[in-house]
Amino acid sequence: MKDYASTPENLPVPQDDGAANHLHGSHLPAVALTSTQGGRVDMSALNGYAVIYCYPMTGVPGVALPEGWDQIPGARGCTPQNLAYRDHYEQLHEIGIQVFGLSTQATAYQQEMAERLHLPFAVLSDADMAFTNAMRLPTFQAAGMQLIKRLTLITKDAQVVAVKYPIFPSNSDAEWALNWLEGAVQSPPN
Repeated sequence: MKDYASTPENLPVPQDDGAANHLHGSHLPAVALTSTQGGRVDMSALNGYAVIYCYPMTGVPGVALPEGWDQIPGARGCTPQNLAYRDHYEQLHEIGIQVFGLSTQATAYQQEMAERLHLPFAVLSDADMAFTNAMRLPTFQAAGMQLIKRLTLITKDAQVVAVKYPIFPSNSDAEWALNWLEGAVQSPPN
C-alpha cells in the first residue's frame, strides 16, 4: 500500500505550457456541480472570495494508481494538496474565504476521500466535464480518464482574479492562496 499523504522524491516537475493563460479575468460559468456536503453549487453564483483548487484524482488506500502515474509531471500529490487546504482552512475561513476542491471523480469517490481526510469544506464533482470544458481548463489523459491538471483559481464574485499553474510541490498551493488572499482582503486592489 502506498502512502498517499506524502510524495516520492524526484517527481517530474510540471512546466507552464500556457494552458491556463486565458483564465485570469474570466467569469465562472453557470454550471452547478455536486458537492460532497450535499446539494449542488452554482459556480456563477459564488459571492465574495473563493478558492477553487483543481486536482487530477486522489488515490484510494489499497488501490493502485494508474500505471506510470508518478512519471506524469504534476499528477502525483492530490492527497497532500487536500491535506494542505484542510490544514489552512481555519485561517482561510477566518478571513471569509470559501474553499472548494474540484476534480472529475464522481461524488461518491470524492466523499470517501473527504471523510477519510476530514475535509471541512466541499469537494465538487465535474464528472461530466461541464465546468472543465466551459473554462477550458488544462487536462490530460491517464488510464482512459480525462483529468484536470493541477491548478488553483481565486475568484471574487465569480470572476477569476488569480491563477496558480502549474503547482509544484502540490502541498505549496494552500499557503500561496492564503498569502494572496490575506493581501487582497487587507488591502483590496482598486
